[in-house]
Amino acid sequence: MALTGERHDEDARDLPRADDAPAIESPGIAVERARAAQRGEAKAERDKPSVLGRMRRHPYVVAAALLVLLAAIAGGILWWLEARNYVSTDDAFIDTRAVQITPQVGGTIVAVPVTDNQSVAKGALLARIDPRDYEAALQQAKAQVEQAQASVENVDAQIAAQQANIAQAKTAVTQAQAALTFSQQQNARAEQLLQQGAGTQQAAQQAQTDLTQKKAALLAAEASETAAEKQLGVLRAQRVSAIAQVDAAKAAVNTAQINLDRTTITAAQAGRIASLTAGIGAYAQPGQAVMTLVPNDVWVTANFKETEIGDMRPGDPVDIAIDAYPGKTFRGHVDSIQPGSGTAFSLLPAQNATGNYVKIVQRVPVKIVFDSVPDVYLGPGMSVVPTVKIK
Repeated sequence: MALTGERHDEDARDLPRADDAPAIESPGIAVERARAAQRGEAKAERDKPSVLGRMRRHPYVVAAALLVLLAAIAGGILWWLEARNYVSTDDAFIDTRAVQITPQVGGTIVAVPVTDNQSVAKGALLARIDPRDYEAALQQAKAQVEQAQASVENVDAQIAAQQANIAQAKTAVTQAQAALTFSQQQNARAEQLLQQGAGTQQAAQQAQTDLTQKKAALLAAEASETAAEKQLGVLRAQRVSAIAQVDAAKAAVNTAQINLDRTTITAAQAGRIASLTAGIGAYAQPGQAVMTLVPNDVWVTANFKETEIGDMRPGDPVDIAIDAYPGKTFRGHVDSIQPGSGTAFSLLPAQNATGNYVKIVQRVPVKIVFDSVPDVYLGPGMSVVPTVKIK
């Protein structure tokens, strides 16, 4: 019986009490409460500060913000106006005309006083070829000149002697002419005496015979003079030939001297040595490159798009940034613009008249030179970024 009472008490505790039941409101009260809530929200919204009100409470902050905004807009406009006057490209490199050093005569290399990457001045000795064969050739050419000059002198002596012979022959002709004139006069007197009967037939015949002899003597003297003059012409022709031989021998001396000078290879301009292959004891062939000379005179070859060079002109200033020297800017100017795109001068230019055509913006090489010699090392192929200010 006790147990039954306890279970009844527990069941009684589990049942809801009347005090715990929710209170039931009337519809009028609920509507009034909703209206009050709406009035509270409206009042809170009215009491909330507006944007204009906040701006009025902080006028200096607003003014500063407006000034910053206007400055940013003005700066942007100025930047755009200035930036549109600049064109730049990263398709640009240091360029130069490297010179391959090739011997002009063959021979064994006996000296190479330079080494890899060495700086050399203009006229510096780069290599020397064994000169003995060329020295012998020079001496032989000089000997031939002396021999040819001796031939000319010999012919000159013969011409002088022949001119004396001609003078003697002319004298003989003069004498024969005088003798002939006297004989003609004697023959005329003998004929006249014979006709007058005062002379003899024998005297007339003797005078006629003497006249014939004098004519023959004159003809012989004239023939001797003619032969002497012809011999003089032959000697003069020989002299011309001898002089030509002298000139040829002198030309051979010049050639031998040039070949001897070419055994010494020097730098035609200042620069640095690269690709050195020459070695002492090696045989150098004419035209075979033994080293490369990279001149100190360098410039920039920049490949701009064809749409960027319309307003570019020679003389436009350029700021040059070199990848090898970050943070440094070098001054330069546009020297010239290539008259055509790079592909037009390539080994295999494009043939746009065949097949399907796809338009590609072409690159035009522009040569840019430095205003002053850079104080840093620059070599061909180094990457640069030039920025051209278009005037």
